Amino acid sequence: MSNRLFTEVEMEQLEKNPNVLRVSQRTITYHPSFKQMAILEYQNGKFPSQIFEEHGFDVNMIGKDQPNRSLKRWRQTFEKYGKEGLEGERRGKGSPGRPPQRELSTEEKLKKAEARINYLEAENEFLKKLDKLERQALKKKK
Repeated sequence: MSNRLFTEVEMEQLEKNPNVLRVSQRTITYHPSFKQMAILEYQNGKFPSQIFEEHGFDVNMIGKDQPNRSLKRWRQTFEKYGKEGLEGERRGKGSPGRPPQRELSTEEKLKKAEARINYLEAENEFLKKLDKLERQALKKKK
């Protein structure tokens, strides 16, 4: 988020865009269908600023980096939560919280379990070394 504030005129202009749900002085809340369409167009090779301009946004008004940042955030949300993740607002006081976790595939469960095993094995090795060092330190004191 930038430090830029939208003027009343800019806010009115943005609210007229059918791809916008609401606008405050600092933020624009985009329509979920626009987010999905933008991700699809990006995957088909369009640039973020091109997508925003084609859908009625003045990139100079919203900020030249805003299309890149928004699309990056939407893609990450889409990859993590799917289409449903883009539909609800997940920021601020009105947020319903995190969407329910999707069921993991057997392969994903296995990868997760292997990562946990590797972590626990490394932790055990560390604790063994620490215990050995503590015993050596006690021997030196005696």
